[in-house]
Amino acid sequence: MSGKKITVYDTTLRDGAQAEGVSFSLNDKLGIAEALDDFGVHYIEGGWPGSNPRDKAFFFEARKLKLSTSKIVAFGSTHHPKSKPSSDNNVKLLLGAKTPCVMVVGKSWDMQAKVILGISKNKNLDLIHDTIAYLDKNVDEALFDAEHFFDGYKSNPEYAIKTLQAALDAGASWLTLCDTNGGAMPFEVEKIVADVARRFPRVKLGIHCHNDSDNAVASTIAGIRSGALQAQGTINGIGERCGNANLCSVIPNLQLKMGYRLVPARKMTKLRSLSRLVYEMANMAQKPHQPYVGRSAFAHKGGIHVAAVRKKPAAYEHIEPEAVGNRRRALVSDLSGKWNVLIKAEEFGIDLKSKDIETKNILAELKELESQGFQFEGAEASFELLMRKALGQWKKKFEVVRARVISNFSDDKGANWAEAVIKIKLPDGTTTHAVAEGNGPVNALDKAVRAALIHYYPQLADVELHDFKVRLLDESSKTAATTRVLIESGDRTSRWGTVGVSPNVIEASWQALVDSLEYKLLKSKTKGRKSSVKIDK
Repeated sequence: MSGKKITVYDTTLRDGAQAEGVSFSLNDKLGIAEALDDFGVHYIEGGWPGSNPRDKAFFFEARKLKLSTSKIVAFGSTHHPKSKPSSDNNVKLLLGAKTPCVMVVGKSWDMQAKVILGISKNKNLDLIHDTIAYLDKNVDEALFDAEHFFDGYKSNPEYAIKTLQAALDAGASWLTLCDTNGGAMPFEVEKIVADVARRFPRVKLGIHCHNDSDNAVASTIAGIRSGALQAQGTINGIGERCGNANLCSVIPNLQLKMGYRLVPARKMTKLRSLSRLVYEMANMAQKPHQPYVGRSAFAHKGGIHVAAVRKKPAAYEHIEPEAVGNRRRALVSDLSGKWNVLIKAEEFGIDLKSKDIETKNILAELKELESQGFQFEGAEASFELLMRKALGQWKKKFEVVRARVISNFSDDKGANWAEAVIKIKLPDGTTTHAVAEGNGPVNALDKAVRAALIHYYPQLADVELHDFKVRLLDESSKTAATTRVLIESGDRTSRWGTVGVSPNVIEASWQALVDSLEYKLLKSKTKGRKSSVKIDK
C-alpha cells in the first residue's frame, strides 16, 4: 500500500458543464463547489472567465464561500499570437476572476500548433512560456494544462517535452498531462507518464483523461502509478463527448484499493451523496449500475449470492458498501431463493425466521407473479404489502366499488383531458363518491381517489407521484400486449416504488397507484377518521 498523497482536481463545473444536456445554474455551481470542498477536493475548476455571464458571476460569488479545503481555479488559454500577455483580453479575464490559481491550456502537439493555431512550433513555446510567466507574477499558482499531450508525445516526443519545459521555466506549479481526445490506452499512458516523471523528477505532474475509448479511469490510475501526483476528473464522469475520468471511481480505487491518500478517510462515506447531488444539479438520471455509488452497485439478486453474502459479505462484494455511503440490497425476483425473502423481511421489520411455511408461500407467490410480468426490483413497496398481506399483518384500507374513466384526446383548443368517477367503500362501512379531471386518465384517477379518501385519510395529501414508467411485456402483440407500470411516489421524507400489470394500461396504472396509497397508509400507521364527505349507505 502506497500511502502517498494524491491531490484531487475537480473540473465538474467546467469540463462537466460541457456535457450535452447539462446546464448548471449559478446556484447549482455554488452548491456543488461547497459540496466538493466538504468532501475534501483540493482544486475546483470553476469555468472559463468571460465565456458566459454565469461563469463570470460564479467567480464573483465564489469569493464569498467559506471553503476549508478547496482552492478555486480559473481556466483559460495562452495569449493570442498577435498580442502580449499584459494586453491580451483572455489573460485579463483570468486575472479578473481573482482566483488564487489559474489553469492555462496550451498546445503540446506540434500538429495542433501548426494546423489549428497556424503558428510555428517555436512561437507556440513562446505563448506557453510568456503567458505562464506573466500570470505567475499575479496569482498564487499558475498551472499548465498540456493539451493533447499523449497524441503529441506519440507524434513528436521531444517537442511535447519542450512544451512542458517552457511552462516549467516560466514558473508553472503543476504540469498536467492531458489525453484530450481520450484515445490513449492505459499501457501507453503508464509508459509516457513514467518517461515524463523520469525527465522531471522533482516536478508535480497531473493526469487528465477523457473517456472516448472508455479508458479514462484506468488511464488515470496508470498515470498515478507512474508518478503523477494529481488526479483530475469530474463527478460521475460527466463531460463533453463521452465524458471525463469519473472521480467517483478514481478516488475510491486509489484510496480504498491502492492505499493512496486523496480525501480524509471520514469523508469517503459522503461519496454517494456527492454523486447524487451532481446528478440532481445536472438534471440527469442517476445511473443505477454505476460502480461504488450506483443503487445497484451492491444489489444481489441470485438466491445463492444472497445466501452467501448473508454469511460473509466479501463473498460477492469488493468493499463494504458503507465505506462510500452506499448500502447492500437484496433483490426479489423469480431468481430469488429463501434468503432473498428473509433479508427483505428484515429490511421491512418483519420476522420470518420461525415461519418456514409462510416464507415458502411468499416465495411461491413471488415467482408466480413475476411469471405474469410483475417486477418487484423497482417496486419494493408493493412487495412489502404482498408480504404483510400474506402474513395477515395488513388489510386493505379501502375498497373500490366501481371506477370509470372518460378520456378525450383533445378539445377544440387542442388540450387533452380526462375525467374519472370513483366510488369507494370505507372501513366504517360508508361509501363515498368523487369526480376529478386530469391531463390524462391516470392523473384523473389519482386526483379522484385522493378526493374520495382525503377526509378519511388526510395523510394522503402528502403523497406525490415522481415517476411513471410503462413497459410492453410482449412486443409481438403490439397494442394488445400486456403492460407493466412502475410508479415512484414519495412524501416529505421518502420515496417508494409500486407495480401493476394488466393488458389494460389504465388497469395496470390503477394497481400501482392503489399500492402507492396503501403503502403510505402502512408507513404512517395512522387510523382513519369518520368520513365527513358525501356518503351513501
